[in-house]
Amino acid sequence: MPSLPRLLLLFLAAWSALAAATPAPKPLYRDPKFDGAADPVVIWNRTEKSWFMFYTNRRANVPGLSGVAWVHGTPIGLAASRDGGVTWQPAGDATITVPAEIGGTEPTYWAPDVIAGPDGTYHMFLTVVPGVFENWQHPRRIVHLTSGNLRDWQYQSALALASDRVIDACVFPLPAGGWRMWYNNERDGKSIYYADSPDLATWTDHGKAAGVGERPGEGPYVFKWKDRTWMLVDLWKGLGVYHSDDLLHWTAQAGNLLDVPGQGADDGVNGGHPGVVVSGDRACLFYFTHPGRGGTIKPEDKPATELRRSSIQVVELLEKDGRLSCDRDAPAYIRLVPPAGL
Repeated sequence: MPSLPRLLLLFLAAWSALAAATPAPKPLYRDPKFDGAADPVVIWNRTEKSWFMFYTNRRANVPGLSGVAWVHGTPIGLAASRDGGVTWQPAGDATITVPAEIGGTEPTYWAPDVIAGPDGTYHMFLTVVPGVFENWQHPRRIVHLTSGNLRDWQYQSALALASDRVIDACVFPLPAGGWRMWYNNERDGKSIYYADSPDLATWTDHGKAAGVGERPGEGPYVFKWKDRTWMLVDLWKGLGVYHSDDLLHWTAQAGNLLDVPGQGADDGVNGGHPGVVVSGDRACLFYFTHPGRGGTIKPEDKPATELRRSSIQVVELLEKDGRLSCDRDAPAYIRLVPPAGL
């Protein structure tokens, strides 16, 4: 009779094979409260032994909101997966408190980036708008928060960056130590800027990112895969792709990802605001869509809630000859593996 460790290994192998044979649904996830899930970022929760998805929860189905008030007053939603990212269940909202001088009395939270620091502490870099507004002409700052459990977040500081209107942080470790953040400076034509930190607490801004900052975009996401460092940027007509050898100078790839509408449910429009998880030798791209903005029916003939709602999708990235691609209509046999030691 096999030993207990051997049985455990056999069970895990069988579970992995089953998970690998199960494609992720389309859409991958819709928020049950506001139906406005956007800006996904996914990280392993070592305490709860599950994958956590953080997302901006736009108030898509709330009636009576004029202008862009529905994109303000937004919490950061949580979803959890215990089967390697195939299925996701709502997990409430992240508990976040920021000082009134930063967030006002009714703060807006956008587009978190969440990473695990070297000591195991989780760090969030979050866009905060000080209130609920009907237009886009208001300040926004990026703040630093920390957590031990990915649910409860303590405010640390507001970063001093290039302007008073900065959004969409992405933080990545530097090879020689320290960290680099890329973000969108809205005051400079929606350009991508960057800043460096030795400790995730103090930051020095360095201005526009060479090779990528010249083209307007938002939601930068940086990851290492297939012996190359990549950046994806939401260009509002799909995702721009860049690569770099030194994390300073970036080269654009011809063509965009997710610019051609897909055929799956809620996937018939361009994909936006990426997040990537590299798991083993595979890379999974999470993105969101506004499905109601596609199709043949004119926007003016659709209810506002249909135009506003958003869904999370996932697709597997492919690499060949130094070029990224993806097939959003192919089944996504996603199976995220926890980081080693966690």
